[in-house]
Amino acid sequence: MDRIDEAGHSWPEVKSRFLHARASVHGPALDYLCMDSLGKGCTHINLLKTFTPRSPWRAYPSDSFIEYRHIKADTDEKPAWSFAFSERCITMTTAYSGTCPPEPLAIEFDRPQSSATVLGRFSPETLRRAPMHASVLRDGLPRAGAEMCFPCVLHLPDCGSFRLHATAPVTLSFFADRKRDGTGYTRIVFPAATSEHPRIEYTWEVVALYPDVGIPDEAIYDGFRRNFLNALQLNPTICMLANSSAGGPSPFALYFYSAVAAQGVELFEGFTTLDLLRQTLDRFVHGFMCYGMAGYAPENPSDFMDAFPSLCIAVGDYVLNSGDREWLKLHYDTLRGWAHRICAHDLDEDGLVEYVLSGNSGSWPEIVKDRPANWWDCIGFGHKDAYGNVLAYRALRRMGEMARMAGHARDAEHFSIRADTLKSLFVPTFLHPATGVLAGWKSADGELHDYWFLFLNSLAIEYGLVPDDLAHAIMDRLLAKLEEVGYDRFDLGLPGNLVSVARKDYVHRDPRWGGGQREDNADGFQKYENGGATACFAGHTVEALYRLGRWGDGDRIFGPLLRSFEAGAFQGRGPSGMTKDWKTWDGTCYGYEGLLADGYKSLLPVLTRIRHPEPIRA
Repeated sequence: MDRIDEAGHSWPEVKSRFLHARASVHGPALDYLCMDSLGKGCTHINLLKTFTPRSPWRAYPSDSFIEYRHIKADTDEKPAWSFAFSERCITMTTAYSGTCPPEPLAIEFDRPQSSATVLGRFSPETLRRAPMHASVLRDGLPRAGAEMCFPCVLHLPDCGSFRLHATAPVTLSFFADRKRDGTGYTRIVFPAATSEHPRIEYTWEVVALYPDVGIPDEAIYDGFRRNFLNALQLNPTICMLANSSAGGPSPFALYFYSAVAAQGVELFEGFTTLDLLRQTLDRFVHGFMCYGMAGYAPENPSDFMDAFPSLCIAVGDYVLNSGDREWLKLHYDTLRGWAHRICAHDLDEDGLVEYVLSGNSGSWPEIVKDRPANWWDCIGFGHKDAYGNVLAYRALRRMGEMARMAGHARDAEHFSIRADTLKSLFVPTFLHPATGVLAGWKSADGELHDYWFLFLNSLAIEYGLVPDDLAHAIMDRLLAKLEEVGYDRFDLGLPGNLVSVARKDYVHRDPRWGGGQREDNADGFQKYENGGATACFAGHTVEALYRLGRWGDGDRIFGPLLRSFEAGAFQGRGPSGMTKDWKTWDGTCYGYEGLLADGYKSLLPVLTRIRHPEPIRA
């Protein structure tokens, strides 16, 4: 339980199957921390930044216990801080001294090692001052922190979670910042004891938080159990779910996170992942503005086609799983406005929705001015955007259900009819006769733009927009195309498109983001959104195959992907200096986020797969 330093002193350290933690010799802090919520001993990476004390301290170690006193404090005074360790718990105690008051205790995580986040309730004061515009996250601006109420959860992706408790009514300070040069941090600060609260005890309990639905105790599901919460990254500056704890919020990505939160996993007594989702929805219904919304920035000439559909889907995930009629009725007018905002995109009144930009080949300027229609904002999706229509269909179905739940029968009928009409037009509009798969968009000049979009076809099948016989034929063609182009690195995830997006249809010409000099853009292929491999959307392909009863085909993709989640293959930086959220087909890192929460929705097919009686074949 302890170690010996060069001077012969014994310093407390715990090494168990669940926890590796070590007290600092320099002052009240940890200088090593890693944990494994499954108790399998995967604790070999120190997640912390180096600790530098602000004041001189005396330390008094004893086996698994250590006390810290300020150097000016009398030896008979209570220690300012003390730590105790056990197999799966850290206990930190702070005591007040009038002559030498203790200082707050900061723990700082190294972001290249861990996109640590704190999950729980924000303090009322934090929410009152929280900004309502995402521009506060622009690079170079100072990042504000948040005050989190205890209890809360400290989640460490690829490791698991700590449940944090305090014996006094204090709050945990939570900060996160990301620098694209590889530096950055997540910092949590524990308040010291005061005259008002002369003794405070904090406990860190190792916990594994995932749906209690009979997940088999098999190694292939370990990544699911440790990383189920990875998709739920709270950003403390804006007090909402984002693409990482130091990254930006995206309304068009919220449905990734809400699908995970919808499972209603209890984080601590009286607070589940659904409550976490509601906090973010509260911010949006009160007018929070960010990328993808009209008026946020010059490059957003209109709402992205997937922005308000994603928001409505997320609301459905919350309301229909929580049964919270009171919240629904309180915000119903706003939600109905969102749904009408979706319908207002039916610019030619034919039943499908359209983006304001034409999507015509060659219509995108050399220098990016306006962004295209959706999440895939480097590809020229425009006008009749198939992906936007898929999500609009799902959103309108959800709004019909919620309108009925709120007692608005006429609205329920209206939104259901709109969804039915969209579905009837979807396949005839987007099925490309030459390839037999769904095209990405139909531009204003009538051209279908088809680059073998695997993500789009899969999502349309999963959401029920494609009849089963045609769905099988489409999946046959897509799987054959995967083989034809030589993609079998399912451990990397999946490419969004299986052939290069031509330069005339690619918005971002920078080679860093998948642009090239050749007209066919093949010199940019496999980079970022131009065919790069990612966990994002890969789960939809697996779900589509499972929905069609093609368990073997789904397992062939999902098995290697699950093993990559277990190995932590989608967090951190590679040898190239770029991050692991996007890769070329040989595994070279080409991402930028460090951890992209969107990709962890692809863990959810586990909940479908475990309903099949046979073990996963991979």
